[in-house]
Amino acid sequence: MFTALFSATKTLLTQTYIRDVHYQTTFRTYLGMIDPSRKALFFIITAFIWATTIGLTHAQQVSVTAQTFQTGQKANFELAERFTTQKMDKLIGSTSVYPRWIKDSDDFWYTYETAEGKQWYYVHTDDRRQRPLFDRERLAAELSESFKRPFNATDLDLKGFDYDTDKQRFTFHVDSVEFIYNVDNNTLVKGDSLQADKQEPWQTYSPDSTWIAYAQNHNLFVMSADTSDSTVFQLTEDGERWFSYQWDQGSTDSTEKMRARVRWFDDEKKLYVQRTDYREVEELWVINYLKKRPELETYKYAMPGEEEIGIQHLEVFDIESQSRTIVDTEMWEDQSLDADPGRLIKGDYRANSSDYLYFTRLNRAASKVELVRANTSTGESEVIFGEESKPYWNWRFMDVAIIEEGKEYIWWSERTGWGQFYRYDANGKMINEITKGNFVAGNVVKIDTAAQTMFFTAFGREEGEHPYYQHLYSVRFDGNRLQHLSPESGNHQIYASTEGNYFVDNISTVDTPTRSVLRDGSGKIILELQQVNIDRATELGWEVPETFTVKAADGATDLYGVMWKPFDFDPNKKYPIVSYVYPGPQTEPFPITFGASRHQALAQVGFIVVAFGNRGGSPLRSRYYHTYGYGDLRDYPLADNRYGLEQLIGRHNFVDGSKVGIYGHSGGGFMSTAALLTHPDFYDVAVSSAGNHDNNVYNRWWSETHNGVEETTKVIKEMGEDSVEVEKTITTFDGPIETNAALAKNLQGKLLLVHGNIDNNVHPANTIRLVDALVKEGKRFDMMILPGRRHGFGPYQPYFERMMWYYFAEHLLGDYRGSTVDYHIPEDLD
Repeated sequence: MFTALFSATKTLLTQTYIRDVHYQTTFRTYLGMIDPSRKALFFIITAFIWATTIGLTHAQQVSVTAQTFQTGQKANFELAERFTTQKMDKLIGSTSVYPRWIKDSDDFWYTYETAEGKQWYYVHTDDRRQRPLFDRERLAAELSESFKRPFNATDLDLKGFDYDTDKQRFTFHVDSVEFIYNVDNNTLVKGDSLQADKQEPWQTYSPDSTWIAYAQNHNLFVMSADTSDSTVFQLTEDGERWFSYQWDQGSTDSTEKMRARVRWFDDEKKLYVQRTDYREVEELWVINYLKKRPELETYKYAMPGEEEIGIQHLEVFDIESQSRTIVDTEMWEDQSLDADPGRLIKGDYRANSSDYLYFTRLNRAASKVELVRANTSTGESEVIFGEESKPYWNWRFMDVAIIEEGKEYIWWSERTGWGQFYRYDANGKMINEITKGNFVAGNVVKIDTAAQTMFFTAFGREEGEHPYYQHLYSVRFDGNRLQHLSPESGNHQIYASTEGNYFVDNISTVDTPTRSVLRDGSGKIILELQQVNIDRATELGWEVPETFTVKAADGATDLYGVMWKPFDFDPNKKYPIVSYVYPGPQTEPFPITFGASRHQALAQVGFIVVAFGNRGGSPLRSRYYHTYGYGDLRDYPLADNRYGLEQLIGRHNFVDGSKVGIYGHSGGGFMSTAALLTHPDFYDVAVSSAGNHDNNVYNRWWSETHNGVEETTKVIKEMGEDSVEVEKTITTFDGPIETNAALAKNLQGKLLLVHGNIDNNVHPANTIRLVDALVKEGKRFDMMILPGRRHGFGPYQPYFERMMWYYFAEHLLGDYRGSTVDYHIPEDLD
C-alpha cells in the first residue's frame, strides 16, 4: 500500500497542474487507507520524495520536511462537536434579561433559563423584589391532569405567554387550549380553544381596539372591532399590485384579507399609510426547487444606478369621514421617506395627535435629510429643519425626539465629526448643544419632559473603556447635569420602563458573564436580577475568548478584536490562523457581549480564529472612521485585515503565518473572496458564503449609499402639447462598483463559495457571476448551492459549518478525512 501511495504522491507532486482531480482522488484514496499512527511518518517521507524530485539542497529538504509534518496534523473534529453553539447555548442558558413591562406600571415579567431549567419571574419594582411568577411543579401537575400526559416542570412549553392588563392576569396556551393564570391567588383556569377568539394576522387594531384595519385585493378597509357590528368601510379603490396598501405587494390573490401597511394615531381618529409605487421597478426572480412543482418567486428589486427605484407616498385617512389626504412630500428626485414611529421617538411626552404627521426625507445620495411636519387635514407640509452630511447620513442613529407635539425637538447629528444631540425650538432654530465631545452619543432611551431630562446611550466617552461598549447617561435639555449612570466597565444593554425612570441593564463583556440588574433614574442599582453561571461549561473545558488590539494599515488607528484558541491549546505548537471578517459599515465582526460563538467551535478543529475591525467598519466611532470606505466598497477593508494579521503573527509564536484562512458571510463573503484574490501571496484559503460579490446587482440603497452615486442633471427639448417644443429637466444617477469577478485571474489559493438558491436579499447572481469569471480563467474552486435557503441558512447552518471545518482542515492542516466521512448533523434538516 505504501509503495502505491508513494507512486501516486510522487506523480501528484511533480505534475504541472498539481490540483488535477484525478491525482487528488488517488492520493486521498490511498491516504484514507493508512493507519492514523503511520500518517506522520508518511508525510515526512513524502516531503523528502518531493524535495528530492525538484532538486532541493539538504538544508532545504529538512525545512520542507518539518513544514510538511506540521501541515499534516490531525484536525480535532471531536472537540469542535463538543463545543458547538447549540450545545453551549444549552449549557450556559440565558445571557440577558428581556423585560416585558406591565402597561401603566413599572412592574415587569421575564423568562430566564439556567441549569435548573426555564423559569418565569415577576418583578415588583416599587418593592425592589422579584419572585417566581408561579410554582412550576404545581403548574406541571395541573397541566398533566388537564391533558392526561406528563409535563416537564423545568421545560414548560407555554405558548403566547402574555399579560392581560385590563383583567390583571396572565394568559398562555398549550396545544391551542388557552389557560388563565391569576397572579394574586395563584390559580390556573382552563379556557376554551383559541380558534374562536384568535387575533388574525391580517388585523391591525387601533390603540384602544375600537377599529380593525386590513387590506384586500391591494385596497384598504376598516371595520369595527365590535363583533356585533359587521359594517366594513372601504377607504380606497386605487390600490393595485406593486402599488399596494398591503404588505404583500406582489400578491395575485383578490379575495384573501391581508395585513395593511397602516399605522394608527393614538387618538384613533386617523391612520396613515406609507406605500411605494413599484410598478415601473424591474423584477427579480428566484426559483424554489423544493416545492412540489418548482416555483418561481417574483419580487421588485432596484439596483444601483437604475432609473426606476420606486416612488414613496404618504396618505392619511380620516375614519369618521372616510376621506383621504395625500401628503405633499415632493422635494428631491428619488427621495426616501420615513414616517416610522420607531425613528420618531415617542412616549408619554407625545400624545401623537392626529392633527400632524412628522416624517424625515432623505435624498437619493443619502447626504441630505430634513425633518418635515405635515397637516393631516390639508396635506400641506413644512420643513422644520434639515442638514447635509457628506458623504452620507449615519442611518444607524437617525433619530429625532418630538417634545410636546413640536414645542421642541431633539436632533442627532455628526456635524462635528462625532455624533451628538442638539436642541431645536418649534421654528427649527437651534437652541443649544445637548451633548458634546469626542465620543458618539447613541440612541435616545427615554425622555422625562417634566424633569427636562433625556436618557441616552453613548460610546467611547469613558477613558480607558472599550470604545464599542455602550453606556447609559442622562442629561438635561439645556446640556447641563450630564451623568454617567452605568459606571461598571463593560457593555450595557439597556431596556427602559414605559412609565417611571427604571432601566434593566445587562452588563457583560465577551469574557465576562452577564450580570443583569435593575437601575433607577439616578443609575443606582436597586435590584440584582440574574448572574450567568458558566460552571457547567467550564467543567467541560470551555474557556472564554481573548481580546486584543492591533493597528490599522495607517499605523495609528486602533482596531479591536477577539481571539479564540483550541481548548487543548499547546503554546509550543504552531497553528494556522483564520480570520472571520465583515467589512461594515454598520457593524464589525467581533462580539462585545458574553455568549457562545460558532467561531469557538471552528477554533477547536485546530486553528487560531480571530475577528477584528477595520477602518470604515463601524458607526460607533468617529464620522471619519465610519465613512472611510466610501467610494471603495470592495477594497477598503483589505489592507487593515492583512496588516492586523501580520501583527498577530509577529506577536505570537504559536501562530503559523504561512497558513492563513479567511471567511465571512454576506459582506464578509464579499470581503473574504476579495482578500484571497487581492493578496494571493498572503491568504491561502477562503470560505465565502452568500457574498455580494457584484454590488452592481445588489440592492440600490446599500450600494449607492456606501459606495456613492453620481447625480447628473441635464435639460432636453421635446415636443409638448400642441406640437410646441418645451424644455425638460432630466436627472440620472450612476454608481458603478468594483467586483470580485474582475479579480478572478488572481486566484491561487483554495476558495469555497456557498449560496442559498432562493436568497432574495443578496441574489445568487452575485456568486454565479463570480463563478462565470473563474471558469473563464480556468481556475479550480469549490461551490455549494444550498437548496431552499435564503440569505440565512437556517436549519442548513450546521451542515454549512461542518463543511467549513473540513475545508479549512484539508487545506490548512492537511487532514483529508472530510472527503471520506459524512458530517455529523445534530438535528434533521427541515
